[in-house]
Amino acid sequence: DKDKCVGCNFCLEVNLCQNPDACIGCLSCYWACPYEARRIIEVEEDRKTIEITVDGVKHRVPERISIKRALELIGYSFNVFPRRKGLSAPCGTGGCWSCAVLVNGKLMRSCINAVREGMVIETNVEDREPLRIIHGPQPHTVGGKATPWFEKGGGRYIEVAIWTAGCNLRCPQCQNFHTTYDNVTHPVTPRRAAEILTLHRRLYNANGLAISGGEPTLNRRWLIEYFKHLRKLNPDKKARLHLDSNGTLLTEDYIDDLVEAGCNNMGVEPKGIRVETFMKITGINDRELARKYLENSWRAAEYIATNYSDKVYLGIGIPYNRSFMSFEELAEIGEKIASIDPKIQVCVLDYFPTFRNRRIKRPSVREMLRVKKILNDAGLKTVIVQTKIGHIGP
Repeated sequence: DKDKCVGCNFCLEVNLCQNPDACIGCLSCYWACPYEARRIIEVEEDRKTIEITVDGVKHRVPERISIKRALELIGYSFNVFPRRKGLSAPCGTGGCWSCAVLVNGKLMRSCINAVREGMVIETNVEDREPLRIIHGPQPHTVGGKATPWFEKGGGRYIEVAIWTAGCNLRCPQCQNFHTTYDNVTHPVTPRRAAEILTLHRRLYNANGLAISGGEPTLNRRWLIEYFKHLRKLNPDKKARLHLDSNGTLLTEDYIDDLVEAGCNNMGVEPKGIRVETFMKITGINDRELARKYLENSWRAAEYIATNYSDKVYLGIGIPYNRSFMSFEELAEIGEKIASIDPKIQVCVLDYFPTFRNRRIKRPSVREMLRVKKILNDAGLKTVIVQTKIGHIGP
């Protein structure tokens, strides 16, 4: 839609079409365009078939579709929740690399690359190092929603962080969309990411080593191996290995694996308590999927608090803006967290206009102080609110 295009070059520099000769319907560019200038047009047409070999078996599939779609047509399935083994494709825009398969001996993303005549595809990639697009590192004086509040302040760097590309949500006010929808940056192995972050920890004399996004939990094997390498490189007790997540994919066994790998600092952001609010914030239009994601994020927070209070410092994030959340729902959220543990650190993020949602107005400092009071009145002891003039803590 040329009337909506502003010439920002996002589709030429950040989220690049991998199949410019013919659209394969992967929708990566549709989800990534900040100004919604991409439209979906459904076309019914006859297509010829091509031959591919998957795990040693020959198949015929339609041309001009993604590798992922071709695999689905011949009977393979992709998990919504990343498992220890098996295929998953949670982001669909090419950033997380969790859908990668071997194509003619090379690791390729199945969600955004086209199937081609004669391709030889192997779905078992266990013997290959996983890859992931990351941004950073960058030092921080404040940190994320699970950075312990008593470390904040003083103007010194307390954390170094990297951000991962790819997300399973479609938040119209995505606060980090240049990273979230990046599918062109060269990916790195978990070992390399751990080495880079460790180097920057030493450069900035910080104890926090954080990973955020996008959504870091999409590529499970990459994330588990990353924390294992990070722990080996940072064995001291001061090292705080911090995961910032929306929590939607953190199943109990996934949390167990992360803690075993060395993660001892987790932030979970459930994004509401009502399904309607969750859908509005995240852009997930499938109500059943939204319900699953929302319930799982709260279940994850409770599981961490109940089972790992002695091993993991937990923080819960709440996105707030009056355009999608009322004070009544905010109070409900506060009561729910307090019922788990009133001492849990809660960080409220004042969502501001960006990406596709430029009509919202950033909450004022006065409004965020009212938010803080509502949560304190619900029984929470440790509430931090983000404001345009900085963080206000307990």
